[in-house]
Amino acid sequence: MADNPEVLPAAFIGHGSPMNALELNKYTAAWRAFGAAVPRPRVILVISAHWYINATAVTAMSQPRTIHDFYGFPRQLFEVDYPAPGLPDLVGEIQEIVKPTWVGADLDSWGIDHGTWSVLVHAFPEASIPVVQLSINADKPLDYHLELGAKLAPLRERGVLIVGSGNIVHNLRQMSQQHPDTGYPWAQRFDEAARELLTTAPDEAIRLRDHADYGVAVPIPDHFIPMLYTAGAAGAAGAPLTELVDGYCYGSLSMTSYTVGLTVPTPDVPAGTEREPLAVPADQSNI
Repeated sequence: MADNPEVLPAAFIGHGSPMNALELNKYTAAWRAFGAAVPRPRVILVISAHWYINATAVTAMSQPRTIHDFYGFPRQLFEVDYPAPGLPDLVGEIQEIVKPTWVGADLDSWGIDHGTWSVLVHAFPEASIPVVQLSINADKPLDYHLELGAKLAPLRERGVLIVGSGNIVHNLRQMSQQHPDTGYPWAQRFDEAARELLTTAPDEAIRLRDHADYGVAVPIPDHFIPMLYTAGAAGAAGAPLTELVDGYCYGSLSMTSYTVGLTVPTPDVPAGTEREPLAVPADQSNI
């Protein structure tokens, strides 16, 4: 249930492989429980690791396309369609609330990428709630993203569900099918350090860049940064994050997810939902 019915929650979802869109496992069960517990939003604003460009922009089309931004996976994954509408009017709201930070309007270059729809097909399977994406500006330092998350926080009082989608630990080069559901010691150390900060002082999440394992846990910051938006929103509200689900995939991916302002019942996961061997493209850069 929502802890405050007048303010929508925020969340950070560790989305992992696109294959989670097709699987029922403890992570996707948690995303379903999250969607069931959230009061119906006016719009969902997603900061996905997979829209990582050299600008800060918001999708502004009325019917965003479903983007299959990967290759080498089974055909049924490319057949997934998430036909949620957009909400062009949200662009102006965001531009006003984050001043003087500049935010552009993307009319046709992006849409709904797999960092977004692989989660939303479970959390909101009807695809009836408008979805807007905010890009990650790769030219900006980590502090920028934490602060922008705090600036966006008042949108929660306007019916906006803010969701960051990435992975706190995300090192594709270190992935191993020998460790389908466990994390390397360095991955566990970094993930646990993140948990300690996020559940006590989310506005200090930037301190994770000084952790001894940051370089191997976050070789590229695209998947790490969405967490900073959720942490910024939590810091602005003076609220810690609450763990939604935790775990690891293939040694080097953390699936840990968090919520702000929401209590989610622990879901039951049916037997027989063990993780299947990962279909790994030759070039893993698109997962």
